[in-house]
Amino acid sequence: MKSHPTRIVIVGGGYVGMYTALGLQKKLRSGEASVTVIDPQPHMTYQPFLPEAAAGSIEPRHVVAPLRKVLKRCHVVTGRVTKIEHARKIVTAELSDGHVEEIEYDVLVSALGAISRTLPIPGLAEVGIGMKTIGEAIYVRNHVLSRLDQAASTNNAELRKKLLSFVVIGGGFAGIETLAELEDMTRYALRYYEGIKPEEMNWVLVEAAGRIMPEVSAKLGAWTVEALEKRGMKIYLDTRVKSLEGGHVVLDDGTEFDSDTIIWTAGMKANPVLRNTDLPLDERGRVRCTAAMQVQGLDGVWAAGDCSAVPDLSRTEEDPTATCVPNAQHAIRQSKLLSKNIVAQMRGQKPKDYFHKYLGSVAGLGLYKGVADVFGLRFKGLPAWFMHRSYHVAFMPTVNRKLRVLMDWTQALFYGREIVALGQINDPKSDFDRAVQS
Repeated sequence: MKSHPTRIVIVGGGYVGMYTALGLQKKLRSGEASVTVIDPQPHMTYQPFLPEAAAGSIEPRHVVAPLRKVLKRCHVVTGRVTKIEHARKIVTAELSDGHVEEIEYDVLVSALGAISRTLPIPGLAEVGIGMKTIGEAIYVRNHVLSRLDQAASTNNAELRKKLLSFVVIGGGFAGIETLAELEDMTRYALRYYEGIKPEEMNWVLVEAAGRIMPEVSAKLGAWTVEALEKRGMKIYLDTRVKSLEGGHVVLDDGTEFDSDTIIWTAGMKANPVLRNTDLPLDERGRVRCTAAMQVQGLDGVWAAGDCSAVPDLSRTEEDPTATCVPNAQHAIRQSKLLSKNIVAQMRGQKPKDYFHKYLGSVAGLGLYKGVADVFGLRFKGLPAWFMHRSYHVAFMPTVNRKLRVLMDWTQALFYGREIVALGQINDPKSDFDRAVQS
């Protein structure tokens, strides 16, 4: 008989990690188990809201949920997992103060999120900006608005052209929403910049595939391209980036131009930490799972979310190898069942298989603009924009955060977007250092 409560360790504090821990702390009896969540960040980021946070429709702090505040009955460890040894039932983590700690477990949940998938493009590492974290969203916002400030201040025509060229690489949901929201923000901001005309801005999307947003119907994707082009944006499909050195963009169709803003949203890949574990992985580096989200062949190990290969039972009749696509819709729903399954197994009951038929997708394209493909019905414009906001605020964790986001939207409705660039946060000591040296 164990002399301690069941030790549940959740690796990752994103959608799956936080929602699973939240479910466990509600369902577990007092003293039945301890729950530990390990993540490099002390908060969960609701990534679908990152484009709106970058564009000034939502306060950035309101799209993150502080783990310690939400998970009051759990132990939150701020650190980066470096190794998982299920043979020893040990998770090795490098904590925020730099020391390495081994954490024992009885039950393990792999909730590691995916990371950006990059390509060996010359110059990408030096000039590219990601759009996957709240820090990146804040940086992108300040960077884009500062380009307007610089463009309004220079008489150099070539430099001005470079400053007003903005490139997004990747035509998935993240890329399209980022492009559309930021373009909408800068168009609004230009009313306060004398001498810069909207037609001077050069917004460009580059996508290697022949269509954008594969999650929606091809017809709706084509309509989205048409809508963005009507707003003056350039969409390059079936096109690859050859070089980005020094901000000089070279595409494989021969197009070349200079840009001082290059945002990379071209896909995700499994977290490389999983390669340093003894968990079974598929060819894409994801953890192999059963439909109940148990890791194949291992007792007491569970996985869900972007880095798990959970069979998609809604599609396995057509394709026996089909797995759930990595998106927030599956991650949130999987985590809610996962917490129930863990408790059920602890109490000698049988866990249930995950089944969720794909309902559709929604995307925001700026203020009062959007596209939606729901239950086979297609919507665009204001109705789709309203559906996009309603859907995501419904899944935003905690009533506190829901209300804060709704208040942000209400204020933006009456007072417009915030267009202040707080670039000083990128180098907060510069003014103080100059004062010391003067």
